[in-house]
Amino acid sequence: MPLVDPVTMPSAIAKSAAAQAHAASSKVASSASKDASPTTLLHPVQTKQTPVAQTARHAFPALVAALFVLRFRALVADPVSTMASTLPLTAALQIGYAVLCLPVAGSSQSGAKAARKPRPGEKKREGAGPNPIATALLALVLTLLVTPPLYAVTVLFGAPFLTHTAHTFLCAAHFAVLTLLPLFYVHGVDAAAWAAVGGCAAPLDETFGGLVGGVAGAWLGAVPIPLDWDRDWQRWPVTILCGLYGGYVVGRVLGGTVAWGR
Repeated sequence: MPLVDPVTMPSAIAKSAAAQAHAASSKVASSASKDASPTTLLHPVQTKQTPVAQTARHAFPALVAALFVLRFRALVADPVSTMASTLPLTAALQIGYAVLCLPVAGSSQSGAKAARKPRPGEKKREGAGPNPIATALLALVLTLLVTPPLYAVTVLFGAPFLTHTAHTFLCAAHFAVLTLLPLFYVHGVDAAAWAAVGGCAAPLDETFGGLVGGVAGAWLGAVPIPLDWDRDWQRWPVTILCGLYGGYVVGRVLGGTVAWGR
């Protein structure tokens, strides 16, 4: 008959139960982290709260819309040269909006993951952070790099393939500069953030609202093209740009106000 120590036996049972509970909680935490969606890492982008930023965030959409309205007749008469001449100015407006109004990628307000905490014994560097100008230039480079894939997507959605190459490419460039440049500025190349954006799971803000509005507007802008009205403004891609610019401005304004965070 084995001897049983009445003193050590309860402690052994308690240790075994504690170990099993710890293992179960570790499994639950591991499965929860695996099942977490990208939206848990992404928050709506809050624009800067300075008076200059708050004034600029309302002025820039008006400037973008005014530029398009002022150049509309020239766009109808000569789409290629007009799109080529207005693209640099549109890019400059978007860069100015990003630098003045939006948090730079990697900052605590950019809506991505929180900044890494310093390790034990590691000193926190004061004043070290992302450079807004450098980030804006990098966002512009990334925007230019995604323009050829956007051109291919536009062709797959029905744009002319053997003709109007310059028209379609410049239209894709305007789409990238308007809708993607601000997103590159605030999210950088964060895979989780872009997974949420690409899956339409990101919360609405000015940057994502501009993308949603631009896509919807460009889609609706294709409706008048096949109609038998024989109007000059029905030529490719005038109506696409009309819908793109209009939808972008509306989506950006709504995303930054009544629909923010939804």
